[in-house]
Amino acid sequence: MLKATQASSGFRILAAAAAGLFLFSLTACQYADPDTAYPRSKPGGGGGSYEKRESVFGGDGLQLFGNSDKNPAQAGGSGIGVNSFLWRASLDTISFMPLSSADPFGGVIITDWYSPPETKAERVKVNVYILGRDLRADGIRASVFRQVQNGSGAWVDADVRSETSADLENAILSRARQLRIASVQ
Repeated sequence: MLKATQASSGFRILAAAAAGLFLFSLTACQYADPDTAYPRSKPGGGGGSYEKRESVFGGDGLQLFGNSDKNPAQAGGSGIGVNSFLWRASLDTISFMPLSSADPFGGVIITDWYSPPETKAERVKVNVYILGRDLRADGIRASVFRQVQNGSGAWVDADVRSETSADLENAILSRARQLRIASVQ
């Protein structure tokens, strides 16, 4: 009987403490001023405004099912975050290589290492970056990496011709132009 009384007493103390904490937090709310003017710009003068925030999805926000008020030549007629013609053309152009990662909202395509059948001691990797929603020549960047096997079988970085990235970008742009023309007809 004594233990039941002690447990009941402990519960009452705990309940009273919780009720007191609840009442204290409620009374603290009476001093909050809803009309308080909060800072509109970041401290220190530089760094922008709290009012105007950039989105990780760009100025148009996240587009899931396309945007019918956009020009299809600019938007690419798709709900992805980048130009759909450049996206599809990039995938078509590097379709012979295994994909490591493809992000249609960020516009990044990363391939895995690919060894051409005729040169097993050499492998290449490609990163393609689609930079916007417009179908423009400066809307795509490609990086090409090359490795060769040394005498012990280890892969070492090798030089890539400076024209290789530009050639790949031009091939993607040509394919995007074909896709765009086919969509209009």
